[in-house]
Amino acid sequence: MRRAVRLILPLVLFLFSFCSAYGQPAPGARDTLAAAQEAITPAPAVSEGPLAPTTPPIPAPWFEVERLPVGIATLAFGVTILFFIARARRGADLYIRRIAGLEAVDEAVGRATEMGRPILYSPGLDPMEEVATVASINILGQVARRAGQYETRLIMPNRDAIVMTVAQEVVREAYTEVGRPDLYDPDDIYYTTQSQFGYAAAVVGAMLRERPATNFFIGHFYAESLVLAETGNSTGAIQIAGTDSDSQLPFFITACDYTLIGEELYAGSVYLSREPLLLGALKGQDVAKLMILAILALATALRWAGIDVRAWLQ
Repeated sequence: MRRAVRLILPLVLFLFSFCSAYGQPAPGARDTLAAAQEAITPAPAVSEGPLAPTTPPIPAPWFEVERLPVGIATLAFGVTILFFIARARRGADLYIRRIAGLEAVDEAVGRATEMGRPILYSPGLDPMEEVATVASINILGQVARRAGQYETRLIMPNRDAIVMTVAQEVVREAYTEVGRPDLYDPDDIYYTTQSQFGYAAAVVGAMLRERPATNFFIGHFYAESLVLAETGNSTGAIQIAGTDSDSQLPFFITACDYTLIGEELYAGSVYLSREPLLLGALKGQDVAKLMILAILALATALRWAGIDVRAWLQ
């Protein structure tokens, strides 16, 4: 039953992606329907008696032909992802290119364990609903599992109270999964302040007091990125950073040992966990992007040859 629902649900979403709700006219048909209604609606008679009944509005079509290309693309995208998820669950070896920053996670945690010093993890400054923060929390779960296996303390100052609450639950669950729930200390995952540079000062103070052997800066950062990275570098810690902020990448690349760039941040949890559902979805998205690039290249080549493919889509 569950497998049937998983197969039917994408098809239902595909149908609703280009079918309009009943009674709501299609965007391209609004002017046509309005003109038709005006043409068939008789003018009210100038009299003192009751008005003649008017023609009811024309219902909108259930199927919008203008959205057919979008529907086909959505169906192809969904089928591609489902195909690779099924392959991953059957145990197929799906290739993901090596990401140096994620390969170094075990080394970084092991270094902190050998030195008897903690790990510091910063999830960035954005709230929980941002994509970079969600990706950071997913990576935090994998880092916490390794910290629990090696019995290494994990420190995490937070700027957002909701992010702090989610992080506490993620770390507690990670320690429980590795059989060490006793290692969890809620005081190690704490709230600092909403102020941007107040948070930066709190993280810098934690680095100078606790002297962590490994620093993780994973999430969305702003002007404080250089302050954090330079302070961590001055303490001699191994540093792994990751952000989707283009303006802050140069500072992390300069001052950190490893940096996750762009979508490497989003793929981090998949790379570390190798969970089949996430792995298949990631591989399906990559293949879908290749298909889009191939279609764009083909359309460009046809345009250079004097063939306008836009007429085929109308």
